[in-house]
Amino acid sequence: MKTQQRRMVAHGAIIILIALASGFGLVMSLIGGFEIFPGTILQFDIPGDPRAWARAHVGGILNGLLVIAGALVTLAMALPQPIASRLHWMLVGTGYANTVFYWGALFAPSRALTFGDNRLGETNLAGILGFAPALVFAFVTMIAMVILIRHGFSESESA
Repeated sequence: MKTQQRRMVAHGAIIILIALASGFGLVMSLIGGFEIFPGTILQFDIPGDPRAWARAHVGGILNGLLVIAGALVTLAMALPQPIASRLHWMLVGTGYANTVFYWGALFAPSRALTFGDNRLGETNLAGILGFAPALVFAFVTMIAMVILIRHGFSESESA
């Protein structure tokens, strides 16, 4: 496996690790604390509701898998190096941007879906910091998919 694809796998694994850690936040938000001994829960409140923690957990895992799949696809398609390099930063950036989005949404009443207030709640710094990279990389990811579509349907092995 080429160095670039190995790095994509590593970045994907980091993103998945962050998502797995958010699983602890999910459990703590559901039970209202942390079980220190069977049946003994150290009670405390954690920011973010259980649904937001679940989105951060599952969404983060899927984003990590997107990056890993991107590594495998660029290798299997034997894409030219400039195209593979472009997809590398596009997909790794997408994984991290969406990770920041999910974590921003945990701490923003607006769910980090807009720069300003919306019908879900007021915005705050976490919402803005979560929304900005996700917005940019939503378009970047669509461009990455167009690149893969173009090369996937190309008649040439090195299109």
